[in-house]
Amino acid sequence: MYQFLHNNAEISWEEVETTKFIKNELEKLSIPYQLFDDQTGIVGVWGKENNPVIGLRADMDALWQQVKGEWKANHSCGHDAHTTILLFTLRCLKELGQEPKGRIKCLFQPAEETGAGAISFINKGLLDDVDYLLGLHVRPIQEMRFGECSPAIYHGAAASFKGKLYGMQSHAARPHLGINVIDSLTAINMAIRSIPLNPIIPASAKMTFAQAGGKNFNIIPDYAEFGIDVRAQTNEAMEQLISRLESQVKLAGEANGARVELELLSDMPAARPNKSMEEIVAKSIKEILGEKGLVKPPVTPGGEDFHYYAKVKEQLQTTMIGLGTDLQPGLHHPDMYFQLESLLHGIKIMALSTVKLMEEKQ
Repeated sequence: MYQFLHNNAEISWEEVETTKFIKNELEKLSIPYQLFDDQTGIVGVWGKENNPVIGLRADMDALWQQVKGEWKANHSCGHDAHTTILLFTLRCLKELGQEPKGRIKCLFQPAEETGAGAISFINKGLLDDVDYLLGLHVRPIQEMRFGECSPAIYHGAAASFKGKLYGMQSHAARPHLGINVIDSLTAINMAIRSIPLNPIIPASAKMTFAQAGGKNFNIIPDYAEFGIDVRAQTNEAMEQLISRLESQVKLAGEANGARVELELLSDMPAARPNKSMEEIVAKSIKEILGEKGLVKPPVTPGGEDFHYYAKVKEQLQTTMIGLGTDLQPGLHHPDMYFQLESLLHGIKIMALSTVKLMEEKQ
Protein backbone atom coordinates (compact mmCIF):
# COMPACT_ATOMS: atom_id res chain seq x y z
CA MET A 1 0.00 0.00 0.00
CA TYR A 2 2.81 2.40 0.89
CA GLN A 3 4.58 1.77 -2.42
CA PHE A 4 1.35 2.33 -4.36
CA LEU A 5 0.68 5.66 -2.64
CA HIS A 6 4.32 6.68 -3.01
CA ASN A 7 4.34 5.95 -6.74
CA ASN A 8 1.03 7.75 -7.31
CA ALA A 9 1.70 10.99 -5.47
CA GLU A 10 -0.67 13.96 -5.90
CA ILE A 11 -0.12 17.56 -4.81
CA SER A 12 -2.33 19.64 -2.52
CA TRP A 13 -6.02 19.90 -3.54
CA GLU A 14 -5.40 17.46 -6.40
CA GLU A 15 -5.49 14.22 -4.37
CA VAL A 16 -8.34 12.82 -6.48
CA GLU A 17 -7.02 9.30 -7.05
CA THR A 18 -5.67 9.13 -3.50
CA THR A 19 -9.16 9.92 -2.19
CA LYS A 20 -10.66 7.19 -4.41
CA PHE A 21 -8.05 4.71 -3.17
CA ILE A 22 -8.85 5.45 0.48
CA LYS A 23 -12.59 5.18 -0.26
CA ASN A 24 -12.06 1.68 -1.66
CA GLU A 25 -10.02 0.65 1.38
CA LEU A 26 -12.69 1.93 3.78
CA GLU A 27 -15.31 -0.01 1.84
CA LYS A 28 -13.24 -3.19 2.28
CA LEU A 29 -13.29 -2.51 6.03
CA SER A 30 -17.05 -1.79 6.01
CA ILE A 31 -16.43 1.69 7.45
CA PRO A 32 -18.94 4.35 6.30
CA TYR A 33 -17.36 7.47 4.83
CA GLN A 34 -18.10 11.01 3.71
CA LEU A 35 -16.83 12.60 0.50
CA PHE A 36 -17.04 16.27 -0.54
CA ASP A 37 -18.27 17.90 -3.74
CA ASP A 38 -15.99 20.93 -3.45
CA GLN A 39 -12.64 19.40 -2.47
CA THR A 40 -10.56 16.28 -2.00
CA GLY A 41 -10.27 14.39 1.28
CA ILE A 42 -12.41 11.74 2.96
CA VAL A 43 -13.68 11.06 6.48
CA GLY A 44 -14.65 7.62 7.81
CA VAL A 45 -16.73 7.01 10.94
CA TRP A 46 -16.70 3.67 12.79
CA GLY A 47 -18.91 2.97 15.78
CA LYS A 48 -22.39 3.92 16.95
CA GLU A 49 -21.96 5.22 20.50
CA ASN A 50 -21.73 8.97 20.92
CA ASN A 51 -18.95 9.21 23.52
CA PRO A 52 -16.09 9.49 23.34
CA VAL A 53 -15.30 10.39 19.73
CA ILE A 54 -11.65 9.66 18.92
CA GLY A 55 -10.29 11.40 15.85
CA LEU A 56 -7.39 9.87 13.90
CA ARG A 57 -5.88 12.17 11.30
CA ALA A 58 -3.54 11.52 8.38
CA ASP A 59 -2.44 14.00 5.71
CA MET A 60 -2.33 12.75 2.13
CA ASP A 61 -0.80 15.38 -0.20
CA ALA A 62 2.62 15.40 -1.83
CA LEU A 63 5.07 18.17 -2.72
CA TRP A 64 5.85 19.49 -6.20
CA GLN A 65 9.60 19.37 -6.62
CA GLN A 66 12.44 18.51 -8.96
CA VAL A 67 13.48 14.87 -8.63
CA LYS A 68 16.50 13.78 -10.67
CA GLY A 69 15.89 16.59 -13.16
CA GLU A 70 12.13 16.06 -13.48
CA TRP A 71 9.44 18.24 -11.88
CA LYS A 72 6.82 15.98 -10.34
CA ALA A 73 4.56 15.30 -7.36
CA ASN A 74 6.77 13.65 -4.75
CA HIS A 75 6.07 12.24 -1.31
CA SER A 76 9.16 13.58 0.46
CA CYS A 77 7.34 14.50 3.68
CA GLY A 78 5.97 11.05 4.51
CA HIS A 79 2.26 11.67 3.97
CA ASP A 80 2.05 8.40 2.03
CA ALA A 81 3.36 6.69 5.17
CA HIS A 82 0.83 8.49 7.37
CA THR A 83 -2.08 7.41 5.16
CA THR A 84 -0.81 3.82 5.12
CA ILE A 85 -0.44 3.77 8.91
CA LEU A 86 -3.97 5.08 9.50
CA LEU A 87 -5.58 2.61 7.09
CA PHE A 88 -3.73 -0.30 8.67
CA THR A 89 -4.54 0.99 12.17
CA LEU A 90 -8.22 0.61 11.28
CA ARG A 91 -7.58 -2.80 9.72
CA CYS A 92 -5.62 -3.89 12.79
CA LEU A 93 -8.43 -2.90 15.17
CA LYS A 94 -11.01 -4.60 12.93
CA GLU A 95 -9.06 -7.87 12.75
CA LEU A 96 -8.55 -7.86 16.52
CA GLY A 97 -12.32 -7.76 16.91
CA GLN A 98 -12.38 -4.34 18.51
CA GLU A 99 -15.73 -2.59 18.79
CA PRO A 100 -15.28 1.11 19.50
CA LYS A 101 -16.41 2.23 22.95
CA GLY A 102 -17.66 5.38 21.34
CA ARG A 103 -16.76 6.31 17.76
CA ILE A 104 -13.57 6.44 15.75
CA LYS A 105 -13.48 9.24 13.20
CA CYS A 106 -10.67 8.87 10.66
CA LEU A 107 -9.80 12.09 8.86
CA PHE A 108 -7.79 11.74 5.67
CA GLN A 109 -6.94 15.41 5.20
CA PRO A 110 -5.79 17.08 1.97
CA ALA A 111 -3.50 20.06 1.46
CA GLU A 112 -1.41 20.03 4.62
CA GLU A 113 1.49 21.51 2.69
CA THR A 114 -0.54 24.62 1.88
CA GLY A 115 -1.55 25.15 5.51
CA ALA A 116 -5.23 25.21 4.45
CA GLY A 117 -6.30 21.56 4.64
CA ALA A 118 -7.05 21.49 8.37
CA ILE A 119 -9.02 24.74 8.15
CA SER A 120 -11.16 23.26 5.36
CA PHE A 121 -12.14 20.34 7.62
CA ILE A 122 -12.80 22.68 10.54
CA ASN A 123 -15.01 24.91 8.39
CA LYS A 124 -17.06 21.87 7.35
CA GLY A 125 -17.80 21.11 11.00
CA LEU A 126 -16.01 17.76 10.84
CA LEU A 127 -14.34 18.32 14.22
CA ASP A 128 -17.42 19.59 16.06
CA ASP A 129 -18.17 16.19 17.67
CA VAL A 130 -14.54 15.06 18.17
CA ASP A 131 -13.25 14.90 21.75
CA TYR A 132 -9.69 13.64 21.25
CA LEU A 133 -7.48 13.82 18.16
CA LEU A 134 -4.34 11.80 17.35
CA GLY A 135 -1.92 12.53 14.53
CA LEU A 136 1.43 11.04 13.55
CA HIS A 137 4.48 12.20 11.61
CA VAL A 138 7.64 10.37 10.57
CA ARG A 139 10.74 12.07 11.98
CA PRO A 140 14.19 12.64 10.49
CA ILE A 141 17.24 10.80 11.85
CA GLN A 142 18.53 14.07 13.32
CA GLU A 143 15.64 14.03 15.84
CA MET A 144 15.19 10.35 16.70
CA ARG A 145 16.26 6.91 15.53
CA PHE A 146 14.39 3.88 14.27
CA GLY A 147 12.87 2.12 17.28
CA GLU A 148 12.22 5.40 19.08
CA CYS A 149 8.99 7.36 19.35
CA SER A 150 7.75 10.51 21.08
CA PRO A 151 4.23 11.18 22.43
CA ALA A 152 4.19 14.66 20.84
CA ILE A 153 5.98 16.93 18.38
CA TYR A 154 6.41 20.54 19.43
CA HIS A 155 6.19 22.22 16.05
CA GLY A 156 6.78 25.93 15.83
CA ALA A 157 4.54 28.46 14.13
CA ALA A 158 5.07 28.97 10.40
CA ALA A 159 3.84 31.48 7.85
CA SER A 160 4.44 32.24 4.19
CA PHE A 161 3.97 35.48 2.28
CA LYS A 162 3.74 36.31 -1.40
CA GLY A 163 4.83 39.76 -2.45
CA LYS A 164 4.48 41.81 -5.65
CA LEU A 165 6.51 44.84 -6.68
CA TYR A 166 5.48 47.48 -9.21
CA GLY A 167 8.05 49.89 -10.64
CA MET A 168 8.60 51.65 -13.97
CA GLN A 169 10.31 50.42 -17.13
CA SER A 170 13.01 52.40 -18.88
CA HIS A 171 16.00 51.82 -21.14
CA ALA A 172 18.91 50.33 -19.23
CA ALA A 173 21.07 53.18 -20.55
CA ARG A 174 18.80 55.63 -18.70
CA PRO A 175 18.07 53.92 -15.36
CA HIS A 176 17.22 57.25 -13.73
CA LEU A 177 14.02 57.36 -15.79
CA GLY A 178 12.72 54.09 -14.39
CA ILE A 179 12.08 52.38 -11.05
CA ASN A 180 14.03 49.13 -10.85
CA VAL A 181 12.16 46.48 -8.85
CA ILE A 182 15.36 44.43 -8.50
CA ASP A 183 16.70 47.22 -6.33
CA SER A 184 13.52 46.88 -4.26
CA LEU A 185 14.02 43.10 -4.00
CA THR A 186 17.57 43.59 -2.77
CA ALA A 187 16.47 46.16 -0.20
CA ILE A 188 13.64 43.92 1.03
CA ASN A 189 15.96 40.94 1.38
CA MET A 190 18.43 42.96 3.44
CA ALA A 191 15.64 44.43 5.57
CA ILE A 192 14.25 40.98 6.36
CA ARG A 193 17.69 39.71 7.35
CA SER A 194 18.15 42.74 9.60
CA ILE A 195 15.05 42.24 11.75
CA PRO A 196 16.22 41.86 15.39
CA LEU A 197 15.15 38.47 16.79
CA ASN A 198 14.91 37.37 20.41
CA PRO A 199 17.86 34.96 20.87
CA ILE A 200 15.94 33.05 23.55
CA ILE A 201 13.13 31.98 21.19
CA PRO A 202 14.06 30.25 17.90
CA ALA A 203 12.79 32.26 14.94
CA SER A 204 13.72 33.08 11.36
CA ALA A 205 12.54 35.03 8.33
CA LYS A 206 14.02 34.64 4.89
CA MET A 207 13.22 35.31 1.23
CA THR A 208 12.73 31.95 -0.51
CA PHE A 209 11.55 33.04 -3.97
CA ALA A 210 12.32 35.97 -6.25
CA GLN A 211 11.55 36.61 -9.91
CA ALA A 212 11.95 39.79 -11.94
CA GLY A 213 12.70 40.95 -15.45
CA GLY A 214 12.10 39.44 -18.85
CA LYS A 215 14.16 38.10 -21.76
CA ASN A 216 15.76 41.44 -22.64
CA PHE A 217 18.67 42.49 -20.46
CA ASN A 218 18.61 46.14 -21.58
CA ILE A 219 15.29 47.03 -19.91
CA ILE A 220 14.82 48.22 -16.33
CA PRO A 221 12.21 45.76 -14.97
CA ASP A 222 8.96 47.15 -13.58
CA TYR A 223 7.46 44.00 -12.00
CA ALA A 224 8.70 41.36 -9.57
CA GLU A 225 7.31 38.65 -7.32
CA PHE A 226 8.87 37.26 -4.17
CA GLY A 227 8.15 34.79 -1.39
CA ILE A 228 9.00 34.88 2.31
CA ASP A 229 9.10 32.01 4.80
CA VAL A 230 8.68 32.90 8.49
CA ARG A 231 9.19 30.62 11.52
CA ALA A 232 8.92 31.09 15.29
CA GLN A 233 8.73 28.59 18.13
CA THR A 234 5.79 30.30 19.85
CA ASN A 235 2.64 31.93 18.54
CA GLU A 236 3.45 35.12 20.47
CA ALA A 237 6.89 35.39 18.88
CA MET A 238 5.34 34.80 15.46
CA GLU A 239 2.86 37.65 15.91
CA GLN A 240 5.68 40.06 16.80
CA LEU A 241 7.89 38.88 13.94
CA ILE A 242 5.12 39.21 11.33
CA SER A 243 4.28 42.72 12.53
CA ARG A 244 7.91 43.82 12.15
CA LEU A 245 8.33 42.03 8.83
CA GLU A 246 5.29 43.64 7.22
CA SER A 247 6.43 47.16 8.10
CA GLN A 248 10.07 46.51 7.11
CA VAL A 249 9.13 45.03 3.73
CA LYS A 250 6.93 48.00 2.88
CA LEU A 251 9.49 50.59 3.97
CA ALA A 252 12.41 48.93 2.19
CA GLY A 253 10.53 48.02 -0.98
CA GLU A 254 9.06 51.48 -1.49
CA ALA A 255 12.19 53.48 -0.67
CA ASN A 256 13.02 53.85 -4.39
CA GLY A 257 9.46 54.74 -5.41
CA ALA A 258 8.19 51.22 -6.15
CA ARG A 259 4.85 49.95 -4.84
CA VAL A 260 4.65 46.84 -2.64
CA GLU A 261 1.79 44.38 -2.21
CA LEU A 262 2.19 41.69 0.46
CA GLU A 263 -0.23 38.79 0.91
CA LEU A 264 -0.27 36.23 3.74
CA LEU A 265 -0.63 32.83 2.02
CA SER A 266 -0.55 30.52 5.02
CA ASP A 267 -0.22 30.78 8.78
CA MET A 268 0.23 27.62 10.85
CA PRO A 269 0.14 27.86 14.66
CA ALA A 270 2.65 26.36 17.06
CA ALA A 271 1.87 23.16 18.94
CA ARG A 272 -0.05 23.35 22.19
CA PRO A 273 1.25 20.60 24.53
CA ASN A 274 -1.37 18.35 26.12
CA LYS A 275 0.17 16.37 28.96
CA SER A 276 -2.78 14.02 29.53
CA MET A 277 -2.82 12.96 25.87
CA GLU A 278 0.95 12.56 25.90
CA GLU A 279 0.80 10.30 28.97
CA ILE A 280 -1.65 7.94 27.24
CA VAL A 281 0.47 7.75 24.08
CA ALA A 282 3.64 7.32 26.16
CA LYS A 283 2.16 4.19 27.76
CA SER A 284 1.52 2.73 24.31
CA ILE A 285 5.04 3.55 23.13
CA LYS A 286 6.60 1.81 26.13
CA GLU A 287 4.42 -1.29 25.61
CA ILE A 288 5.39 -1.51 21.93
CA LEU A 289 9.01 -0.33 21.90
CA GLY A 290 10.08 -0.67 25.54
CA GLU A 291 11.29 1.97 27.98
CA LYS A 292 14.21 2.95 25.75
CA GLY A 293 11.88 3.52 22.84
CA LEU A 294 10.13 6.42 24.55
CA VAL A 295 11.90 9.73 23.88
CA LYS A 296 11.07 13.35 24.65
CA PRO A 297 9.00 15.34 22.16
CA PRO A 298 11.30 17.10 19.68
CA VAL A 299 11.18 20.89 19.46
CA THR A 300 11.23 21.70 15.75
CA PRO A 301 10.90 24.87 13.64
CA GLY A 302 8.91 22.87 11.11
CA GLY A 303 5.25 23.84 10.71
CA GLU A 304 2.22 21.53 10.71
CA ASP A 305 -1.40 22.52 10.09
CA PHE A 306 -2.54 19.73 12.48
CA HIS A 307 -2.18 22.30 15.27
CA TYR A 308 -4.99 24.41 13.79
CA TYR A 309 -7.42 21.88 15.23
CA ALA A 310 -6.46 22.63 18.84
CA LYS A 311 -6.15 26.37 18.21
CA VAL A 312 -9.62 26.76 16.71
CA LYS A 313 -11.36 24.09 18.81
CA GLU A 314 -10.09 25.00 22.28
CA GLN A 315 -11.86 22.08 24.02
CA LEU A 316 -10.34 19.55 21.64
CA GLN A 317 -7.49 17.53 23.15
CA THR A 318 -4.78 16.66 20.65
CA THR A 319 -1.28 15.32 20.26
CA MET A 320 0.87 14.31 17.30
CA ILE A 321 3.02 11.19 17.63
CA GLY A 322 6.63 11.47 16.48
CA LEU A 323 7.74 8.23 14.79
CA GLY A 324 11.45 7.42 14.60
CA THR A 325 12.27 6.04 11.15
CA ASP A 326 15.96 6.82 10.47
CA LEU A 327 14.62 9.17 7.78
CA GLN A 328 17.43 10.61 5.60
CA PRO A 329 18.73 13.02 4.29
CA GLY A 330 15.79 15.00 5.67
CA LEU A 331 12.14 15.91 5.26
CA HIS A 332 11.35 17.59 1.91
CA HIS A 333 14.58 16.30 0.36
CA PRO A 334 13.64 14.94 -3.10
CA ASP A 335 15.46 11.66 -2.40
CA MET A 336 14.12 11.19 1.14
CA TYR A 337 13.96 7.59 2.37
CA PHE A 338 13.38 5.81 5.68
CA GLN A 339 13.17 2.33 7.20
CA LEU A 340 9.85 0.91 6.04
CA GLU A 341 9.75 -1.39 9.07
CA SER A 342 8.86 1.69 11.08
CA LEU A 343 5.39 1.64 9.48
CA LEU A 344 4.55 -1.34 11.68
CA HIS A 345 5.69 0.55 14.78
CA GLY A 346 3.40 3.42 13.81
CA ILE A 347 0.42 1.11 13.24
CA LYS A 348 0.90 -0.65 16.60
CA ILE A 349 1.32 2.60 18.55
CA MET A 350 -1.61 4.33 16.84
CA ALA A 351 -3.88 1.31 17.36
CA LEU A 352 -2.96 0.80 21.01
CA SER A 353 -3.22 4.53 21.75
CA THR A 354 -6.72 4.53 20.24
CA VAL A 355 -7.79 1.62 22.45
CA LYS A 356 -6.33 3.27 25.56
CA LEU A 357 -8.04 6.58 24.75
CA MET A 358 -11.40 4.86 24.38
CA GLU A 359 -10.97 2.96 27.62
CA GLU A 360 -9.65 5.83 29.74
CA LYS A 361 -12.04 8.46 28.38
CA GLN A 362 -15.18 6.27 28.36
